[in-house]
Amino acid sequence: MTIDVRTVTEAEFEDWQRALKTGFLHEPVLTAEQLDARRRQFVEGRLLGAFDGGRCVATFRSFAQEVTAVGGTPIPADAISNVTVTPTHRRRGLLTRMMNRDLSAAKERGDVVATLIAAEYPIYGRYGFGPATWTTEWTVEVPRAGLDPRWSGPEDGGRIDLVDGEDVRKLGPELHERVRRTRPGVVSRDELWWQLNTGAVRFGSNWTEPFYAVYRSASGEVEGLVSYESDDTWHGKQPHNTADVNWLIGATPAAEGALWRYLCSIDWITKVKSGWRSPDDLLPFFLPDPRAARVTEHADWLWVRILDVVRALEMRTYEGTGAVVLEVVDGAGLADGRYLLDASPDGASCTPTTRGADLVLDVAGLASLWLGDESAVRLAALGRVQEEREGAARKADALLRGSRRPWCPDIF
Repeated sequence: MTIDVRTVTEAEFEDWQRALKTGFLHEPVLTAEQLDARRRQFVEGRLLGAFDGGRCVATFRSFAQEVTAVGGTPIPADAISNVTVTPTHRRRGLLTRMMNRDLSAAKERGDVVATLIAAEYPIYGRYGFGPATWTTEWTVEVPRAGLDPRWSGPEDGGRIDLVDGEDVRKLGPELHERVRRTRPGVVSRDELWWQLNTGAVRFGSNWTEPFYAVYRSASGEVEGLVSYESDDTWHGKQPHNTADVNWLIGATPAAEGALWRYLCSIDWITKVKSGWRSPDDLLPFFLPDPRAARVTEHADWLWVRILDVVRALEMRTYEGTGAVVLEVVDGAGLADGRYLLDASPDGASCTPTTRGADLVLDVAGLASLWLGDESAVRLAALGRVQEEREGAARKADALLRGSRRPWCPDIF
């Protein structure tokens, strides 16, 4: 029997959700309330499913997103999520059919890149995605940090207050917009994100209400927010609680430092888990003893797939001046070609060219370089970039690498 890959209708949404939960090994049952909440993610034409005899056996969802390029420009992106194939239907090409269909639609729609968070590393490279940001989690041993336990608030005239979810939904979106203009890799957050992350909308039954704290500068401006939870661990009549950060954003280093200091000053808290941070995060160096912040997780995070080479390279900024010819190999035919990138701090042009290539690389390699984190020299050493002219990889690095590592604080 032929398996039909098609867009999902509203009438098929419950069956699609059952297949989604099955693929992720979650209990394949939703209450009416949970199903109603999840319908907020339904956008006509952006959910795909594979159907065998009327039963959904694979799922795929994309949605509109913006990802910040080097320099702060928001780039239109096709964000991909909820990708599953039911165990009985693996190795039949269903993901390939759904992915090809979605990427072709995204290209036609005018999206510059596609993005996703890869649950498994080996899957997405064959579709042209490359890891473009990495995430690091630290665990801070508070007693070792060297912080003054008498701390009672920021020394810069700012203040920290506890707030509730309703306050976060009012204050958070504007703050996040400020933050994402300053850091490549940060993605947009829609209204549903704020509702889900403050409990106003609940997809499941395991919601735990977190604590929220806001940092206001001396002028009263909101410059930082944190969401965190705590366990209740005691040994020998002594508290050994851990503050587990869900997310923390700061528009200034002062705001970030004050919020980390606050978390480390809470009575009974002896450990702070940082959540998903950039590998070059400032957290360890806010502590008198940076070794008190121990790396407990480090992994690839945001994966990017270039759909439009010209716009992707022209819409970011460059700290150096130079020109390089890139030959991009794309088996799907969405972004392949030879391009002359001519860039300076004043702007950049990227045009198709017949000039000889300086570097040859696949579209996944270009994606890893695009946000400024990866090194062309390193990729060349790994055989993923081919130098056609000696020194071309170093020249490309001088143009493409950024001063701060890109960071994506979200999972989607």
